[in-house]
Amino acid sequence: MTTQLLIYETAVPVSSGRHGKCAIETGKGYAFARKLNSVPLMAVEFPQAAPEYAVVFAQSGDEVVPVVILGARQNENLYLGSDDAWQAKYIPAFIRRYPFVFSPSEDGKTFTLCVDEAFQGLNYMGRGQALFDAEGKHTPYVDNVLKFLQEYRAQFLRTQAFCKKLKELDLLEPMQAQFTLGSGEKMSLTGFLVVDRKRLKALPAETLHQLAATDELELIYLHLQSVLNFNTVKNKLIETQVVTPSTEPGVEPEASDSPETPVKAGKRAGASSTSKAS
Repeated sequence: MTTQLLIYETAVPVSSGRHGKCAIETGKGYAFARKLNSVPLMAVEFPQAAPEYAVVFAQSGDEVVPVVILGARQNENLYLGSDDAWQAKYIPAFIRRYPFVFSPSEDGKTFTLCVDEAFQGLNYMGRGQALFDAEGKHTPYVDNVLKFLQEYRAQFLRTQAFCKKLKELDLLEPMQAQFTLGSGEKMSLTGFLVVDRKRLKALPAETLHQLAATDELELIYLHLQSVLNFNTVKNKLIETQVVTPSTEPGVEPEASDSPETPVKAGKRAGASSTSKAS
């Protein structure tokens, strides 16, 4: 299968021969996401994610994908507590689908359900949800996983179309968030794109009407409003004592010569045993 970036280490196809006595124990926390400073987001998630995260766009090959910002430095997730608990009400679907993922066939028409065997909740001692029953058939748990990932795949295609439209309308521009630490030191989070408000306002009325009719205009404004949540990242830096609390840092969307941390978009995968693309 295509190598999965970000959180998948040893994802292999789910099979009764290999995983017939395997179970998945949930409630183990989110330690697997500790080194992520951003993760992909589906457009359908914007309303839930925008109140708590900065939702921006990142380049992934020739495409653009939405991402949520989780940290200001590489290998640091500020939304993850020391007890591995997620410190936000909404958890992105990219995180929730772990340890499962779809692996596409070469022609992209079928998708195979894979599981990351590095997941600490995977066990052969019967703890948690079994993957197969005594007859070697999928359990209802696996059926629900398949439904979730099939919907994830469908939403990915819709998100892909939304981002393609943003590119065609030339609405995206590079931006960086500059954090001023309590010591006066500056650090920057770079490599992401945002919608330019001036370009948006300059669109023809007919185009704006079309965006409104498809609810894509609402997604754009949710994204723009969410950029204010870079202040949430700033506050989490304070809480983790990355900065000196006696001097409150600022967050500025501007260019600088300060040390830079890039936002990286990983490859997407969307689980079956085998599922056909629609």
